[in-house]
Amino acid sequence: MVQTVLGPVPVDELGITLMHEHLLIGWPGWEYDAAAPRASLSELVTICTERMLEIKALGVRTLVDPCPMDLGRDVELMARVSQASGVHIVCATGLYKEDQGSPAYFKFRARFADVTSEIRDAFVLELTEGIGSSGVKPGLIKAATGAHQVTPYEEMALRAAAQAACATGVPITTHTEEGTMGREQLDIFAAEGVDLRHVVIGHSCGSADLRYHVELLDRGCLLGFDRFGLEILQPDRLRLAALIGLLGVGFAKQIVLSHDSVWCWRGRPLPLPETMLPHWKPTHLFTNILPRLRDAGVSEDKIETMLVANPRRFFS
Repeated sequence: MVQTVLGPVPVDELGITLMHEHLLIGWPGWEYDAAAPRASLSELVTICTERMLEIKALGVRTLVDPCPMDLGRDVELMARVSQASGVHIVCATGLYKEDQGSPAYFKFRARFADVTSEIRDAFVLELTEGIGSSGVKPGLIKAATGAHQVTPYEEMALRAAAQAACATGVPITTHTEEGTMGREQLDIFAAEGVDLRHVVIGHSCGSADLRYHVELLDRGCLLGFDRFGLEILQPDRLRLAALIGLLGVGFAKQIVLSHDSVWCWRGRPLPLPETMLPHWKPTHLFTNILPRLRDAGVSEDKIETMLVANPRRFFS
């Protein structure tokens, strides 16, 4: 079984799964932008349900929204969209990377207390009893690091995530920047006893370095090629080149796919013209990326493995 926002679901019912998308994001501090627009919950539900029905028509049956605690997570929104669309949604507990998350509280407490255990207990509480008074339980744990280093705060959060995973059996998905720090994330998880077969090193497509990818894959984890369409960070042609290469040498059983798209924003949306990111939407994989994989000779079996079998195994 896997916990969804509407309750536990057998893993065999997950079907085609997008492993990293966001219905709603709010950078910490959004609530202080008093002049920013404020959409109602019903307006957000309408926007997200329409988008969810678009990908449902393309075969998607499950969506993972790994929004951590401190990035505007709204599980009531997720539950209402799942109910309205009939698509399973899996939410997360966890904390974001230091430079864009909300580290001040636990960094302050770290002067006086064992904060790793406090963060672990917070994760375990949500996993076992639910998020706040919502009754919604997360189905995975989110951990994150910035580019080229793991800060002391991020290490505490990573160790807490690992300890919570070991205590509950819930898998971990991560955020990485610029295709870095996947090795270090795995080192921390392994030191805490995590089964690396139930870890996704997210945004690994931010690197086109196959040595980096293979080194991680050889340790048994999954890689997230999960930012298709986000071309201001990495061109899709490099993501595709790396993905096709890895599939060609036998790693289809260790890769999951997605876009890291954001459908709604708390506060002001990103001030970017739509022409700058025309494909950063959750239909892009099906309308543009999978056809290019097929043209490159990637079999339907390998595509189904990445979209169906690997998410199912990750949550099993």
